[in-house]
Amino acid sequence: MRERIEAALGVRVRSEERAGGGCIADSRCFYLSDGQTVFAKQVATRPESLLAEARGLRELATAKNGPRIPKVLYVESGLLILEAIVHGNPSPEGWEQFGRGFANLHRTTQPTFGFTEDNWIGTSSQRNVVSGATASDWTSFYWYARLEPQFRRAEGAGHAPSALRKAAALIEQRLPSLLAGTAEPPALLHGDLWSGNVMWNGAEGALIIDPAVYYGHREADLGMTFLFGGFPPNFYAAYEAAFPLPEGWRERIALYELYHQLNHLNLFGSGYLAGVLNRCAAYQ
Repeated sequence: MRERIEAALGVRVRSEERAGGGCIADSRCFYLSDGQTVFAKQVATRPESLLAEARGLRELATAKNGPRIPKVLYVESGLLILEAIVHGNPSPEGWEQFGRGFANLHRTTQPTFGFTEDNWIGTSSQRNVVSGATASDWTSFYWYARLEPQFRRAEGAGHAPSALRKAAALIEQRLPSLLAGTAEPPALLHGDLWSGNVMWNGAEGALIIDPAVYYGHREADLGMTFLFGGFPPNFYAAYEAAFPLPEGWRERIALYELYHQLNHLNLFGSGYLAGVLNRCAAYQ
């Protein structure tokens, strides 16, 4: 990767070290001869995913007073170079600031649901380019562009016993009533926000990385934050104070966790089946 970094930035690399980057990418920090430090990752499988990630980061950066987004320094198929972040520890005030910034992110809207291109959630394809009712109605979008493709993928992979097929049919039937009264303009979403995709810098607070960007209902973003234990209560309190949510949003958390549990079922296998069924059961 060193040669690609030097060719892309026109600066000699003095040294490098491996960095955490999940199970998908080869991620490293590079120390350059001009004194800069950059973070870079490359992937061999689905190299175009890094082009989509860069576009997502740039879209998030358009939000006024939103969370800090790492600057994209260079991107090509299979290689993404970002500014390096100096790591720090979160504070209660930092979580509150992050909650307010995340609310500001969601105030960035467009007329339709989806995005200018399809992208990825992990290594799973994520459908964003839609039209008609699917683009103009959140219930239709959430079923046809989110839940249904994951249910079908699970069935095709042999991860959908009869209990899951029945649950999927019931969720489809009940979704309009479950989401009734929550209509809002499509909001700019990170799309995959859990604690592992939040970084902390002592001076700047929270930065968010590894997005799966689209325009959707902001409850979907908040639902994902609960999936692996949730964020501190003051994050949610600060968010609601800045941008109050539709009544009953906490009762819909499991419905939005369902998309990500299904994706984990499809990526990692039957160990996630119980979690999927539990979230479906909440709405039976």
